[in-house]
Amino acid sequence: MSSKDIQGLKEQAEGAAKDAANTFGQVTQDAVNQITDASQKAIDKASRMVQDGVEKATGQAAEAMSGFGKKCGFKK
Repeated sequence: MSSKDIQGLKEQAEGAAKDAANTFGQVTQDAVNQITDASQKAIDKASRMVQDGVEKATGQAAEAMSGFGKKCGFKK
């Protein structure tokens, strides 16, 4: 093999290594994006559940206090 052939093989190997690194980087970024999206969806769902629970508890407390007030004669 001539030095020109060896240089060509070296350049091909370097190009293949760069392509592999770029592909790996993109796959890694895609995985991070998917994890981030899934995490955000889970946080959003948990937040909605907490908010719904707070609203329900607030409503129940208001009803209980209203009933208590009526029993004590504060409200008619």
